[in-house]
Amino acid sequence: MVSSSTGFNSGLDIGKSYYVATAIPAPDHPALIGDVEADLVVVGGGCTGLSAALHAAERGLKVVLLEGGKIGWGASGRNGGQMIPGLRKGAKGLVKAFGPERAKALFDLAFEARGLVLDIIERHAIDCDLRLSGHLVGAVNSSDLKDLEDEAECLARVMNFRDVEILSAAEARGKVDTPYHGAMYEPLGGHMHPLNYTLGLARAAIAAGVTIHENSVAVRLEREPSIRVSTATGSVRAKHVVLAGDALLQGLEPRVNSRIMPVGNYIVATEPLEGKRNVIPANVAVSDTRFVVNYYRMSADGRLLFGGGERYTPSPPADIAGFVRPHMEQTFPQLKGCRIDHAWGGLVSVTTSRLPHVGHYGEVYFAHGYSGKGVILSTLSGKLLAEAITGDASRLDLFSTLSPLPFPGGTALRGPLYVLGMLWYAMRDRIKH
Repeated sequence: MVSSSTGFNSGLDIGKSYYVATAIPAPDHPALIGDVEADLVVVGGGCTGLSAALHAAERGLKVVLLEGGKIGWGASGRNGGQMIPGLRKGAKGLVKAFGPERAKALFDLAFEARGLVLDIIERHAIDCDLRLSGHLVGAVNSSDLKDLEDEAECLARVMNFRDVEILSAAEARGKVDTPYHGAMYEPLGGHMHPLNYTLGLARAAIAAGVTIHENSVAVRLEREPSIRVSTATGSVRAKHVVLAGDALLQGLEPRVNSRIMPVGNYIVATEPLEGKRNVIPANVAVSDTRFVVNYYRMSADGRLLFGGGERYTPSPPADIAGFVRPHMEQTFPQLKGCRIDHAWGGLVSVTTSRLPHVGHYGEVYFAHGYSGKGVILSTLSGKLLAEAITGDASRLDLFSTLSPLPFPGGTALRGPLYVLGMLWYAMRDRIKH
């Protein structure tokens, strides 16, 4: 991640987030001073970068990780904490884009993210409020419910995956107290405290021998005669580099930057809800079928954590709580006027296809563009990068077939063109819902 002085996440004080208020204390890491050498330099201290660093160090590499701010200060420590297996495009979308055989291979690989994250949590004793209570996709109209039924059928027929259940409106309301037309319930989903998970991943990486430098913004990447990443106060020369800055990458590699678009996303945490105001009695993670998705869950201390609305400009709303509240109260009218104790946001990166951009250009490796599905997929992507760097690129090569097209208009016009597209989908949402 880069520091707030660069303009990214400007005005988005993570100190106002529920996650920082409930974070397990973590050590500070000194900024990079001087010139050092390593086998691998990682840019970005979120889940992708930390996972790549951890798995590369476990394979015997000397790893230095540069974080522009603090560990977990980007999307990895700000997100909704929803553990949703799979890819944003879904089974039907994968089959349409890649055909049934490759779609199943991609689905199977992406699904490994769940088991990997659970293994890391157990192996390294990471305390992150893990709840394996499932994930529910709420249909906001009957047409969307039919789409969910078709998705479940495709999962069973093509992916040989049957761990989903279509719920009636009444069954869905038994799990979450809002009038969806029905839902698709995924029992293998869940939720967790993403900042505490990220901090635990950092502790695991350090134990494996990784050197972490915070407040060390990468300002230049040189490729010849070898990889060299420079900060304002030092540099790291290495055989390989992993770019894991996601929406905060800042142009170190233009071929990577052209395929992602930073989008602002915002979350609130209510006061603790008790008794009849517990709006998710099944404690599931929830998202809905709107194009601009509402997503929410309960925290370990009984608060509703609700994410809703997006911004496509660099600056956040002046009043984040006021920006998110209408989305929350539309979903839960019974919470109208309830107190909001925390409100925060951050940048995520999206791609034209809503599929991640993972791969490498020579010894420059990268993974980002999870488009809202990065909570567990980022950890898997980091491992795939480490595998490729240490000699086995087969699984990374499969994932790299997801590579999205660049945004039309380049970095200068991608914002305005994207906004036009989002306005169309927002209008369609209002018409349908």
